[in-house]
Amino acid sequence: MKLTTRNVALIAVFAALYYILSLISPKIPISVSGISISLEALIATIFGLVLGPYLGAATALLGAFVTWALPPVGMAPVGLPFLLSPPINALVTGLIYYKKWKWGFLIFSGLIIAFLFTPPVQPLTENSIVAIAVLFDKIIAALLILPCVKFTKQLSAGQGVAFYLLIAFIGNQADNMWGSFIFATPMVYASPFFGGLSVDAVRFAFLVSPFAYPAIRLIQAFVAMLIAVPLMKTLQGTPWLWQKETILLPNQKKQPES
Repeated sequence: MKLTTRNVALIAVFAALYYILSLISPKIPISVSGISISLEALIATIFGLVLGPYLGAATALLGAFVTWALPPVGMAPVGLPFLLSPPINALVTGLIYYKKWKWGFLIFSGLIIAFLFTPPVQPLTENSIVAIAVLFDKIIAALLILPCVKFTKQLSAGQGVAFYLLIAFIGNQADNMWGSFIFATPMVYASPFFGGLSVDAVRFAFLVSPFAYPAIRLIQAFVAMLIAVPLMKTLQGTPWLWQKETILLPNQKKQPES
């Protein structure tokens, strides 16, 4: 993939937008583990749709890093392991939208499988309830990639509300899957920055309110859909999208680079 001047400009602008949104977006607290809903996390879905899987992921990573490094976060160690969450959202979203959905499914599925080998889930015969609590919504989201691709025409009818809601939900769940996986690794949960949690404490944290997490992702997907519907309609057919050929417009040739 050729990196053009336009691409560099878009990466810089969208990364700056990510940081600005982190400053002004409302934080909706959730009464489990200090989780809050913020606009800058869900905007990674838009990066994947507009910039494609690779540039979108790079932009989300840059935006997340700048947001983590600058005030008010100021390089808080607890945020470092989760910097890859927004890029994974953009990557999976972009792979689905730009007809590379099998790779998106493989990445998402790989994270799900990797989680099964983390200490809070092992041995699986004794901790299956932890695996179910964490993975039931992620498995549903990963499987939703298939109808998203196979029934694109039906889902994109009208303004494409159902399609963009579905793809945003999948992307945000992929984001959450990375967060769950990395939190379940001893180098994270047992570190002093997380209070040196025991594996039993991590299991308890995963079981406290498993239905809150899919609810958060649904809210994020809904907001992302509200942004994506008018934005993608406006950008369709312009050189600002990564390429013309998408699962919505499968017969177009790739957008020439400039």
